[in-house]
Amino acid sequence: MNRFQQEVDAAVDALLLQQVILYPTDTVWGVGCDAEAPPAVQALYKLKGREAGKPSIVLVADLAMLKRYAAEVPPELEAMLAADTRPTTYILPAGRAVAKELVAPDGTVGLRVVKDEFCFKVVRRLGHGLVSTSANKAGEPTPAVYAEVDAAIVRGADHVVNWRQDDDTRTTPSRLVRLGDDGKLEVVRE
Repeated sequence: MNRFQQEVDAAVDALLLQQVILYPTDTVWGVGCDAEAPPAVQALYKLKGREAGKPSIVLVADLAMLKRYAAEVPPELEAMLAADTRPTTYILPAGRAVAKELVAPDGTVGLRVVKDEFCFKVVRRLGHGLVSTSANKAGEPTPAVYAEVDAAIVRGADHVVNWRQDDDTRTTPSRLVRLGDDGKLEVVRE
């Protein structure tokens, strides 16, 4: 078995145990857990010092998984997903499958179909959405690369992914698209 697959398997094993992982996302270094495991989400928020009511996004493998976590999916979303050339988070009305801690006060949840191979493989094998929030204490700078992750976050994570720790490639945060009151998708952050 190659190193990549070993890293995927180890991350999924930790997630199945409802643990918090530190991992490279398709944008920055993040901490995450199973999006359907409220105790894990609570542990993640405690690690970050994140206040309740401030939701995190959920990474999903495909449109079918996105629909599991969204109560409403506009018809044009499938075409938008196919045309996405960069990571894009869609803010949609939350469905029942997502942990309530991930739902914003307005009843929405941020969902992103991942194209990054590592995240995709983890999410696909887990079979659930993967919480994704930046690997920093609340209010601190977001770590674009592993070397910028605070030592307290590294120590506090139940599992640290070794994949891409030496990668110094920097990317931009995801684009944000929200479902408006008129039922249309609108870009809120490019």
